[in-house]
Amino acid sequence: MALGLKSSTLELLKRFNRAFPQFYEQFVSSEIQLQNLRLAYHLYKTKQAVIELKQEGSKSALHFAYRNQSFLLSDIFGVLAAYGLTIHSLSLYGQIYPPMLVFIKLIVSRSGKALTEKTAENVCRAIREALAGRFEVEEMLAVEFNLDAGLEQVETEFYVDPVFHLPALLIEADNQPGLFYKVMYAIWQEDLLVVNANLLVWRGRTRLILYLLGPNESLIPEYLGQKIAEGVKQRLLGRRF
Repeated sequence: MALGLKSSTLELLKRFNRAFPQFYEQFVSSEIQLQNLRLAYHLYKTKQAVIELKQEGSKSALHFAYRNQSFLLSDIFGVLAAYGLTIHSLSLYGQIYPPMLVFIKLIVSRSGKALTEKTAENVCRAIREALAGRFEVEEMLAVEFNLDAGLEQVETEFYVDPVFHLPALLIEADNQPGLFYKVMYAIWQEDLLVVNANLLVWRGRTRLILYLLGPNESLIPEYLGQKIAEGVKQRLLGRRF
């Protein structure tokens, strides 16, 4: 736990952390825990999604905080795809008890560079408009991509993580434009809630591990998890997308 904090701040942080999965306090750094607490406070004060895009080295960092809902990631990744952004890393921490907030950090670039201030403003505005239902992500993407085309070489696997004690869905596919949007759209169609994520892009392949809650924020039994894994695979292959 972070040193040098006031006892009142430590107590507040402990109460805040109880809404996350058990691994959160143990495995997530104190710096990130405090940052998420600050984002939650900002969200509480403004009653609006926190959406910030700032330069971080040679790339840009998108910070997002809001109440977790199954369509969120589809909207966010759809906007990023529409603006032609490359995703380099993903950090996602979602609560599994009320108020069910989710905190996301994405490292992105455009043409290998950090986003200009104007582009960053436009991306943030588009995400906010998408969440409000005023920006039709799917219609905009249909101009750029064939959304009916399936991904190549898709593999999915469901399991219960022995360390995190959460249902997990492993998705692997060949890299291609719109991949992240199609994955998150499939997750939304299955009415799943992502509460943690790991991303690895290597040798032309993308590997995502998504830790999930099922419909109505419930745990997913093994038999249903296998059906979900197959359903997501068929959607990504273009057979049910």
